[in-house]
Formats: sequence, structure tokens, C-alpha cells
Amino acid sequence: MELFLVLVGLLLMLLGIVGSFLPIIPGPLTSWVGLLVLHYTDGVQLSQTFLIVTLLVAIFIYILDYIIPAIGTKRFGGSKSGMIGTTLGLVIGLLSPIPFGIIIGPFVGALVGEMIHRNDMEKAIKAAFGSFLGFVASTFLKFIVAIIFLGFFIAKLSEHNTNLY
Repeated sequence: MELFLVLVGLLLMLLGIVGSFLPIIPGPLTSWVGLLVLHYTDGVQLSQTFLIVTLLVAIFIYILDYIIPAIGTKRFGGSKSGMIGTTLGLVIGLLSPIPFGIIIGPFVGALVGEMIHRNDMEKAIKAAFGSFLGFVASTFLKFIVAIIFLGFFIAKLSEHNTNLY
């Protein structure tokens, strides 16, 4: 049972890292659930304070994930259409076979969204750039937190005092 819990926890940690890039999966929250699963294995000591603090960090990052792209878009004169375009562009970029689709998709999506909202190419490019910067910043932040949580997972697992077999 111990090995099963460790594998499930590790799978959740990896899914959390992938979730840092996918808008469908809440990356740091998924990674936190991996830490919680590890907590229920015998021999791993995770304090309640550690779990609460990491949960609060994961929730804070989850909330920031919605705020940062909006700030980037608004700061560069973007609209809600640009934000919607960014998200759609991300999904299309992920599913498309083009290289760097995850990077190109949000920018092109924001540009198309802004062009639909207002037919001014210069303002649309500026807003798309702001939306793209917000997306990159929030993705990077989620990725860093998910990697840190993976580091905690590995460190705590290395202190594991019982046999996994």
C-alpha cells in the first residue's frame, strides 16, 4: 500500500507540473494533493503547519493565475476578448503539431481576440503582447511552485523510514 501511495503522490506531482502549462489542470493545487497523499504514507512526517502553509501558497498561486494575465492585458490596453483569445490560443497551440505552439498560440489568440474587439492592429498587437506577458508570468510562477513542491516531495520521501515494498 505504501508504494501505491508514493506512486499516486508522484503521479500527482508530475501532473501538477504539467498543469502549470495547461489551463484545465490547477498545477500547484494538484501538486499539493500529491504532498497530501505522501502525508498518508507510513514513515513520512509532514506537519500540519507545513501542509497548511503549502496549501495556502497553492491557493494564492491559483488565484494569481487569474489576476496576472488580466493585469498584463489591462496594462497594455487589452480587453476581455484578448483574454478569451489567449486561453483559446493556448488550447489550440497545445493541440496543434506546430513547434512552440504553447508559446505562439496565446499570443496569436490574444491578437485575434483584440482584432475582433477593435479593428486597430497597433493597439491589438500591444494588448496581445500584454496578455502574452501575463500568461507567461503566471505560467512561470505556477511551474516554479510545482517544482518546489516536487522538491519537498522528494526530500520528504528520502526521509521515509519504512520499507516501501
